[in-house]
Amino acid sequence: MSRRRFAAVTAALVLAGTAPVLLPAAPAAAASCSSYPNWQAGKWYNAGDIVRYTDGRAYIAEHGNPGYDPTISTWYWEPYACDNGPGTPVGSFVVTEAQFNQMFPNRNPFYTYSGLTAALSAYPGFATTGSDTVKKQEAAAFLANVSHETGGLVHVVEQNTANYPHYCDWSRPYGCPAGQAAYYGRGPIQLSWNFNYKAAGDALGIDLLNNPWLVQNDAAVAWKTALWYWNTQTGPGTMTPHAAMVNQAGFGQTIRSINGSLECDGKNPAQVQSRVSTYQRFTQILGVSPGGNLYC
Repeated sequence: MSRRRFAAVTAALVLAGTAPVLLPAAPAAAASCSSYPNWQAGKWYNAGDIVRYTDGRAYIAEHGNPGYDPTISTWYWEPYACDNGPGTPVGSFVVTEAQFNQMFPNRNPFYTYSGLTAALSAYPGFATTGSDTVKKQEAAAFLANVSHETGGLVHVVEQNTANYPHYCDWSRPYGCPAGQAAYYGRGPIQLSWNFNYKAAGDALGIDLLNNPWLVQNDAAVAWKTALWYWNTQTGPGTMTPHAAMVNQAGFGQTIRSINGSLECDGKNPAQVQSRVSTYQRFTQILGVSPGGNLYC
């Protein structure tokens, strides 16, 4: 991992479960989400029980459990299709599992497709905004950038352990409660620094400041942190990567927002070309044009 764009992210950022799950196919006649009983913490649930969580979505118990939170304990619960309205869990991702496997033939088993699809509910506008072409272009752009960041979804954690103690900013009022060397790069966009773990955790409703290891142990959490950056952070750019793709600014602007301070404007054309080539390959897999403005 490099300190790249996260090192460039300033204090403005602060303003801002445990195993992957498989999304079930929608039932032939989906019931109303409101027809299921509300989830209760501490109540015992048997496998097959369906509840309505506080977000209005339905979840089915994959394993019996004593009322674990469906959005955190994802080994025990999986989203359940109901309605077709606001309470419906995330539907079909524009990238199929077969296409995902084609994109990442040598990926680390940690980076599961089910972990990715389980994370999509955190940012429902991702790859669902605009035309079918734009949706696929955004998905391809996101996956191309995370491929570049992780060597093809191979690396879960930063490889240069010498960097680990450097990602603690003690000037923050919350400090580094997990330890000075705990905030190294993890996940698809290699989240690093205590203030980024704090900001991402606050946005996602997960205590990543005190438990940064969740990002390397829970595939859905790892994917959610990448989607947090993609959908909410501008980094050294002027727009979020999500906005760049939805508003047709072009793939080049996603590079600028992720690592523009070290790659764009002629600083590292080989790295830019690597990202662009991967994006072009992924759009070809998805059967869409890559669009214009590919470089930064």
